[in-house]
Amino acid sequence: MQNVHAGNAAIPAIGFGTYGMTGDDIYRMIPEALRAGFRHIDTGQIYRNEAEIGDCVAASGIPRSEIFLTTKVWVSNYSARHFDASVNESLRKLKTDYIDLLLLHWPGGSDVLLAEQIGELNAVVRAGKVRHIGVSNFNRAQMTEAVRLSAAPLVTNQFEYHPYLNQSLLIESTREAGLAVTGYCGMAVGRVFSDPTLKEIAARHDKTIAQIVLRWLVQQRGVVALSRTTRIDRLAQNLAVFDFELDDTDMAAIHALATANSRIVNPPGLAPRWDSTAV
Repeated sequence: MQNVHAGNAAIPAIGFGTYGMTGDDIYRMIPEALRAGFRHIDTGQIYRNEAEIGDCVAASGIPRSEIFLTTKVWVSNYSARHFDASVNESLRKLKTDYIDLLLLHWPGGSDVLLAEQIGELNAVVRAGKVRHIGVSNFNRAQMTEAVRLSAAPLVTNQFEYHPYLNQSLLIESTREAGLAVTGYCGMAVGRVFSDPTLKEIAARHDKTIAQIVLRWLVQQRGVVALSRTTRIDRLAQNLAVFDFELDDTDMAAIHALATANSRIVNPPGLAPRWDSTAV
């Protein structure tokens, strides 16, 4: 596993995403994911699976220091009145005394000022409950302001990123601010698997389409990719992307798949005014 370095964090370049996974899914998949070599697990309070993840990590026998746990504070817990208690709840459910990376989940849906949100993130770092902090689904202006407000370094902005969504503006700003990009929804909810361009590239490299997309993601400087599957047989494959490279032509061909109106995740009231994804 390679790491992406941002601020004072070393983030495993491929994480196991758990959005939408039930407790049964977690108990079936997380032990197998850890056995396959995953060491970065991404969850969130609103996913309602932190407790099951905590059970699996505790039972794995793997030293806690070798597993990178990311979770996210839900928007209803952003205020100083609720923030610390919500982090304590996540710690209890995850059965750990520290969270590796804690993110603000969405920039909308709360009337709490960003300065207070960032202040609370810094407070849990100072308290030793959280090692690293960041944001999720922030646009360029919001991310820039969050960086300005934070004493501790923000280490990532997590947002939707796949071959059909041109995120070049946000990615470049994230890099310039010193943050890693964490990309979710990389398979575009299955759209990639019928794509002729990706099929051709995968056949030429003797790889799966998922491997090609994950390689495209992690081959870009400063990008962490979240891999989500409910198929045990795909776990080892999805990690086996560090022993080959895509050439410049391959990379450009995948970038060229971006089209207008390809955003998938855009919840009203939570999402920001997105930066342009025009191609």
